[in-house]
Amino acid sequence: MDWFTAPDYWLGRLLFQRSLAVIYLVAFLGAALQFRALLGARGMLPVPRFVARTPWRRSPSVFHLHYSDRFFAAWAWTGCAVSAALVAGADALLPLWGGMLLWLVPWVMYLSIVNVGQTWYAFGWESLLLEVGFLAVFLGNDEVAPPIVVLFLLRWVLFRVEFGAGLIKMRGDACWRKLTCLYHHHETQPMPGPLSWFFHRLPKPLHRIEVAANHVTQLVVPFLLFTPQPVATVAASLMILTQLWLVLSGNFSWLNWITVAVALSAVDLGTGAPGVPDAPLWYEIVVLAVTALVLWLSYHPVRNMISRRQVMNRSFDPLHLVNSYGAFGSVSRVRYEVVVEGTADAVPREDAGWLEYDFRGKPGDPRRWPRQFAPYHLRLDWLMWFAALSPAYAQPWFGGLVERLLENDRDTLRLLRRSPFPADAPPRFVRARLFRYRYTTWRELRATGACWERTYVREFMPPTRLAVPAARDR
Repeated sequence: MDWFTAPDYWLGRLLFQRSLAVIYLVAFLGAALQFRALLGARGMLPVPRFVARTPWRRSPSVFHLHYSDRFFAAWAWTGCAVSAALVAGADALLPLWGGMLLWLVPWVMYLSIVNVGQTWYAFGWESLLLEVGFLAVFLGNDEVAPPIVVLFLLRWVLFRVEFGAGLIKMRGDACWRKLTCLYHHHETQPMPGPLSWFFHRLPKPLHRIEVAANHVTQLVVPFLLFTPQPVATVAASLMILTQLWLVLSGNFSWLNWITVAVALSAVDLGTGAPGVPDAPLWYEIVVLAVTALVLWLSYHPVRNMISRRQVMNRSFDPLHLVNSYGAFGSVSRVRYEVVVEGTADAVPREDAGWLEYDFRGKPGDPRRWPRQFAPYHLRLDWLMWFAALSPAYAQPWFGGLVERLLENDRDTLRLLRRSPFPADAPPRFVRARLFRYRYTTWRELRATGACWERTYVREFMPPTRLAVPAARDR
């Protein structure tokens, strides 16, 4: 079938595939380095406890068959190795069917992690990676030109990511309609980056222009993805520029980077593929069957997208094949942070020697400037932002965090930038307090060197100790 492939998109496919492989690598690396404290057998939300109460059909995962920390570590590091092989182009060295199977491996492996990841993995970029990773299986390698229908499905994903985000904003917080949300967003976003302070201090008229441009990019430009070239390339390029702007303004895991990768598949780079044979019949049949499946599964995401009760980041099947997306339907006006402290004193008075735990990404010490971590994702730091919004968000895991800090748990402390207590001398008590944070002004920054100013609000958790005192206290 002459219409089945699009040779001019072979370079766009190559860029997309290698970018996706890098994102897979980052995702598996984060799982390997963080899982023990979060999901391990002694973690805050242990996988064995989850699989014991959740049927396989609701969360298909290899960990229903077997779980141990050693097995999870081997699984995640194997995912890293497979991803690295794909970055290096190993799929191009295999026959078409072999390349497809190689791309299927990281998808299956990461699905197993996400489906037992619970709160730590309950975000849109996880489903987006799985949905896009599934389509990548059928995009082919150097033995065949890119299939038009798979390129269409990738644009369909990109459309839902952008248009869904645009709709949730217009239906949600009134500040998006008033063009004022960026008066607050850069200060109150979950994990600011090194340039977020400067973005916040841009003139308010420029913030309004930014919001208006965002509405155009998310509500108008997505429709142009399905128009002939070069219009579709212009549309994809505008989305890439918008996503790179967001990369500069904050830490949003790999959400922006995977959106850029998908947009690259829609760019016509004007170079034809090297001579390749026609697609084999079996491949055409498989690709068309998958296309029909994805279009059929799109019913619920489309229904959600056009609904007045639209919800963000919802998966409608346990394989995360077709999902709904969206971000920042509401924007906080005030930033709160949970500050966790410990003391070695025997009596936890207010004037005791309380020492603050230093997290890697979330704001803490007002003088410490935020760092760039994305596309790497700091899962504990991200959830701490939700804890500050409401203690209910933290109820399943915050007590486990405190317990592990009281034990000086090595795996938990590795998630932090710095613990104020020696490894052999854990604190007697740990407490948490809620502070209001705001960016300093230019004058305050020059005078104090601090990018944040914080004010105590209230107690978040009273001083707490282990139920069974350590030997030194007996």
